[in-house]
Amino acid sequence: MMNFEAGEVVCFNKPLDWTSFDLVNKFRYKLSRKLRVKKIKVGHAGTLDPKATGVMILCTGRATKRIEEFQGQTKEYVATLKLGATTPSFDLEKEVDATFPTEHITREKVERVLMDFVGQIEQIPPAFSACNVGGKRAYELARKGVDVPLKAKALVIDEIELIAYDLPVIKIRVVCSKGTYIRALARDIGYALDSGAYLIALERTRIGGITLDKCLDPEDIDIFLDQSVPGI
Repeated sequence: MMNFEAGEVVCFNKPLDWTSFDLVNKFRYKLSRKLRVKKIKVGHAGTLDPKATGVMILCTGRATKRIEEFQGQTKEYVATLKLGATTPSFDLEKEVDATFPTEHITREKVERVLMDFVGQIEQIPPAFSACNVGGKRAYELARKGVDVPLKAKALVIDEIELIAYDLPVIKIRVVCSKGTYIRALARDIGYALDSGAYLIALERTRIGGITLDKCLDPEDIDIFLDQSVPGI
């Protein structure tokens, strides 16, 4: 039996087009109804964009104190990039706003460029991000057409591996530190290839030791709660 009010950690595979808050709200609503309480604290460790899927860690009750611990752990992603174009959000949230040549790009060039991103790098977050700018989220300003000045942040890319090459699409595996924006990494890879790039798919496959095979599907929340909170 799990004690959600005392504190539990539950891991989900976030579906495509759900916000991170959609998942938190759905679980909190179903959990509070199951426990027959009006309020229960539920938080998440590490926001995923609506167009991303994969590992999301939810903490309940006093376990919300562990959120920072989980956020600081190494993360792994599998990202699919389309070369030769960009969007304002550097993913599928926005329409293509510019196109670039790709004829000069080879598999060898991609592999060589990827290696330049391994180690400590400086990365400017994308304008469509949750970064705080003057008390507002950057994406709120960007969606209003406001120019968002963001400063570069130091982060660490532990590994980058090219796992599929089918120009203009490439798929990469990335192991990185807290604060890494894979959309910004796609942007910078496109620039380094003398072209453009944006994400057409992104899956977070690991946070620390928590992998996708340990995650629940949100459709199974009711079954999970029935098994975890017996007798209520």
